[in-house]
Amino acid sequence: MQSFRTEIENPVVEKEILELEKKIALFRNGKIDEEKFRSLRLARGIYGQRQEGVQMIRIKLPYGRVTSGKLNRICDVSEKYSTGRLHITTRQDIQIHYVSIDNTPELWAELDQDDVTIREACGNTVRNITASETAGIDPKEPFDVTPYADAAFKYMLRNPVSQEMGRKFKISFSSSDEDTALSYLHDLGFIAKVKQEGNEQIKGFKVLLGGGLGSQPRHADVVHEFLPTDQIIPFIEGVVRVFDRHGERAKRMKARMKFLINSLGVDEFLRLVDEEKLALPFQTYPIDTTEFDAARELPNPVVPEFTVPADEDYRRWKLTNVLDQKQKGYFSIGVKVHLGDFYIKEARQLAELVKKYASDEIRFTLRQNLLIRDVKEELIPFFYQELKKLGMVDYGYNSVGDITACPGTDTCNLGIASSTGAAVVMEKVILDEYPEFLFNKNLNIKISGCMNACGQHNMASIGFQGMSMKVGKAVLPALQVLLGGATFGDGKGKFADKVIKVPSKRGPQALRALLDDFKSGAEKEENYAAYYERKGQMYFYEILKPFAGTDNITESDFVDWGNDEAYVKAIGVGECAGVVIDLVSTLLLEAREKLADAEDSLKAGKWSDGIYQTYTSMMNAGKAILTAEGVNTNSFANLVIEFDKQFTETGKINLSASFSDLVYQLKENQPSEAFALAYYKIAEQVFEAISEYRAKEVHA
Repeated sequence: MQSFRTEIENPVVEKEILELEKKIALFRNGKIDEEKFRSLRLARGIYGQRQEGVQMIRIKLPYGRVTSGKLNRICDVSEKYSTGRLHITTRQDIQIHYVSIDNTPELWAELDQDDVTIREACGNTVRNITASETAGIDPKEPFDVTPYADAAFKYMLRNPVSQEMGRKFKISFSSSDEDTALSYLHDLGFIAKVKQEGNEQIKGFKVLLGGGLGSQPRHADVVHEFLPTDQIIPFIEGVVRVFDRHGERAKRMKARMKFLINSLGVDEFLRLVDEEKLALPFQTYPIDTTEFDAARELPNPVVPEFTVPADEDYRRWKLTNVLDQKQKGYFSIGVKVHLGDFYIKEARQLAELVKKYASDEIRFTLRQNLLIRDVKEELIPFFYQELKKLGMVDYGYNSVGDITACPGTDTCNLGIASSTGAAVVMEKVILDEYPEFLFNKNLNIKISGCMNACGQHNMASIGFQGMSMKVGKAVLPALQVLLGGATFGDGKGKFADKVIKVPSKRGPQALRALLDDFKSGAEKEENYAAYYERKGQMYFYEILKPFAGTDNITESDFVDWGNDEAYVKAIGVGECAGVVIDLVSTLLLEAREKLADAEDSLKAGKWSDGIYQTYTSMMNAGKAILTAEGVNTNSFANLVIEFDKQFTETGKINLSASFSDLVYQLKENQPSEAFALAYYKIAEQVFEAISEYRAKEVHA
């Protein structure tokens, strides 16, 4: 375990990896509780699997971009520590599975050699920032959003304001009004816009707030029709600060941002964001794209000898998988990756191909595919030839035959029914029986193994959600059918309606009925969302009703897709929320650790970071002592109120002022050196007062 230390160039990463190694050792020796250990590893991209004793590692790839060097590095760690399978997620990450927790420090250190991170890929953090995979090449884009997504990623990574929130937080950047990054279902969504001011064209974003999927999807609200680019970082930080302070922390199912917006209202939420402005380290944050633009160079490789294919397969592939670029003479190639799974052998050859003949860049997509960019027109048949050798030329990229599915019961603790198994069968149905739909880009199918919607089922034309059904005393796997979801563009979308639940084994029959009906009943050029709206929910309920009955259940219905044995409903502890145990000693320890982190930040002159770490220390200490008294709090804002009620107003703990007055100096002062040092001293005094009170209570 020691050898990797000398290979880490970034001292911040080195410190984090050594901390992870130390905590693993404490956990293995029984000196750290499993629940406490969970939050630390989740914030480092280490997620417990359904299978005992192994982990899923989520590799964070902002806006899905990966170079040949990064892809080869990911292949190296997958080969060494995992199974060699790479899984593309709907957030443009890569996941590898069956990794021993003991190997994670070394794995992370090896990834860092090519500037690849697992930091904050899971847990209650700002997750991977996604963007349109066509950003920079989209003929319809007003400008390239890539450098802005990159700036947001770098700014929020390791930012103290987003380390211990009540829930995860998701941000997207769409390159054009087509909104291919799905702004309306994100906590914060940005759509590129420009406006004319005199002779100058100003870049900015339409901003949407408070969207989300899950069991209660919410359409985000438009809060800025146009926000200049130098304001997006301050706005992001202000929003995250308010979510961190006021967001639900006790009830996991109500802890996402959408519920806070519903509770406070958009206007009140924005007022709280405005209150944070004084405390922000930057009132404006210009994002210089000069270096990024300079590095953008179109390739001009030597064209090798090859034979241009003349068969029907090539014609179809070229029609559905080759995309126009705004750069004249260049095209992008969409590669359909079945269920997002591919292997290191293919990945390494892809890396070599794009390095030699394209722009040395691949973008993983929100639909679990990959996009090769900047291919010269004359090289398109050559790429087909090379991709065919890898078995990666299925046509129908981003079509109905390109089904999105989360891992479901394959590896996820929360999976209820097999999403991947169902997807395999349904894709075959489409390919064999409905090939004409492979040219339809407005019809999509998405499948999730549970209500959390990692497969984004509730924004699909046809969505399926893994469930279970009771038949007498027995339970069988089932699929909830949802219909009519759509993305309309410019921040507008519609979530699918729940129509009916059918046994999983009847999913393909239900799909056939829906496609047959659409084929015969839709008007010319009518998309599925419009057709569903015209016909109405009950019309589709009647179509699917024959497949929902349990009178004629057979033995095979009790065996889920992709399985040989009878179905057993087995849901583990979900880790999406990054549960943290609220033991008093644990919270006091974490309060002390936050003070130490604050001290390090202040020594480095990072005043804003130090201030927020100081604030978090006081929150942890306050929560510890309230927990000891049996007082529950559901947000940091509520915690402050309860602390004063229980301790300062009763005189049980003597502070120099109310807890509220002391804590909320955070938002009433600019992040200067003087304030940072004074605030730190206040936190030390608060911690000492709470620790003394706790010691007296324990020994009373």
